[in-house]
Amino acid sequence: MAKGITKRGDDYSQWYIDVILKSDMADYSPVKGCMVIKPNGYGVWENIQRGLDRMFKETGHVNAYFPLLIPESFLKREAEHVEGFAPECAVVTHAGGKELEEPLVIRPTSETIIWAMYKDWISSYRDLPILINQWANVCRWEMRTRLFLRTTEFLWQEGHTAHATHEDAEEECFRMVHVYREFAENYLAMPVIAGRKTEKEKFAGALHTYCIEAMMQDGRALQSGTSHHLGENFARAFDVKFQDQDKELKYAHATSWGVSTRLIGGMVMTHSDDNGLVLPPQLAPLPVVIVPIWRSDEEQELVLGAIRDFTETWDKLFFKVDDRDQYKPGFKFNYWEVRGVPVRIEIGPRDCANGEAVVVRRDTGEKVTMSIDGSLLPRVQALLEEIQRNLFNTAKQRLDDWTFDVDRFEEYKERVGAGGFYRVHWCGDGGCEDKLQEETRSTIRCIPFEAEAESGACLVCGKPSERRVIAAQGY
Repeated sequence: MAKGITKRGDDYSQWYIDVILKSDMADYSPVKGCMVIKPNGYGVWENIQRGLDRMFKETGHVNAYFPLLIPESFLKREAEHVEGFAPECAVVTHAGGKELEEPLVIRPTSETIIWAMYKDWISSYRDLPILINQWANVCRWEMRTRLFLRTTEFLWQEGHTAHATHEDAEEECFRMVHVYREFAENYLAMPVIAGRKTEKEKFAGALHTYCIEAMMQDGRALQSGTSHHLGENFARAFDVKFQDQDKELKYAHATSWGVSTRLIGGMVMTHSDDNGLVLPPQLAPLPVVIVPIWRSDEEQELVLGAIRDFTETWDKLFFKVDDRDQYKPGFKFNYWEVRGVPVRIEIGPRDCANGEAVVVRRDTGEKVTMSIDGSLLPRVQALLEEIQRNLFNTAKQRLDDWTFDVDRFEEYKERVGAGGFYRVHWCGDGGCEDKLQEETRSTIRCIPFEAEAESGACLVCGKPSERRVIAAQGY
C-alpha cells in the first residue's frame, strides 16, 4: 500500500480522494465545490477529448462554441427544463459596476441558447440535420461535491442536434449512446450497461433519456453518459420552424447528449488499487516511464547512453526518462506507480551488459526481462494492449459476478447496501419507484436495451411486470 493512501477495504470513499490527490490528478480550489485539474488529470481529459472527438466527427458531427452566459428569460421558456435546473443555477446580476437589466445564468447546459441560435439558422428542410458538438465548461451549484464525480464547475462535451423528423432524432439519440458505450469499453476499459432512463430519472425537458451505467469496485453505479431525445420541446419554446418538402411549416426535432470529467472519476474507481492510480493505456498521458539505475558517473553515462540508443526512433510522447539525480530508484518506482503509468522500464549497468531491461506492468505488478534491441518497442506496445484488455476483462468479470436477480423486496433491502447491480421486476409505476428509492437509497438505473421479455411480479407492489430493470445504489 502506498504511503498516504487509505485501503479500499477500510474506507472506499477516502481511498478515492487519496488516489486523486496523491496521483496529482487534481486538487481542491479556493472556490468551494470547484477543483483544479492538474497535468496528470488533464492529460487524461485531453486523451478522452481526442478519442471522442474523432468518433463524433466520424459520425458526421462538427464542433462549435456558444456563450457561457445565458439570458435568464431563455432558460424560462421551456418550463420542465427550468424547473429541473433552477436550483442548480448560478446567476450574474451585476457587471460593469451596475445592476444588469436582465440577469444572466452561467450555463448549466446549453440547450436554450443553442436553440435561440438555431431559430436563425433553420428555415428549410435542406438546413437539416444540424449536428453540432461543443467542448465547454458548465456550472451547477452542487451542495455535496467530490473531485471529478460532482463539482460546481466541470468540463464536458455537449452535442446538440436538430432534425426534420422524430425518427431521425431518435436514430441520432440511439447512435450517440452507443458511441459512448463503445468509448467507455474500448478506451476507459470500463464495461457498461446501456439502456433507457425511467420517466423519473430522465433529463428535464426530454421525451426520454438513454444512458450508460458502470459499476465501480465497491459495487455502486455511476451514470457515465446520457443521450436525450428532446422532441419538439425546445423548437416550440424558441419557435424553430422549417418548411418541409410538402411546403408545410414544421417544428424541428432535437437531441442533446454529453459526457464529462466524471468519466475520469469512473476510470479511477474502476481500475485503481491500494498503491494508487491505474490508468488504461489508451488514456494514459504517459504510457511508459524509463527509470535508469546507476551508482557512479561512469554507470550513469553507460545507462543513459543505452537508453538513448534503444529509444532513438520512439515517439517522444510515448515515454519519459526519469533521470532526476536527487532521488533514488525506489522513490521513482513508487512515484510513477502512484501516478498510474502503465509500463515502467528499469535498466542498470548489469542490464546494459546483458543487453536487456526489466519491464514492469502497473496493473498486475508483473516483471519480465526484455532485450533492448529492435524488438523492445513492439513488445512494449503489445504489453500495453494486453494491459488494456486485462483491465477491461477484470472489470467485466466484476460486473458479471456482482449482478444479481432478486425477486423479493425484503431481500433486496437487505442486500443492496453491500453493492452490486440488481435485476429486478418493476411494474412501471412511479409510486413503486419512489418507494424503492425512499426505503433503500437506491434507484432504477436503467431499463437495459438487452433486457428480454420476461413475465414477473413487481419487486415493490407485486403487480405484473414484463421485464427486469437494473437497480442499484449509485454516485
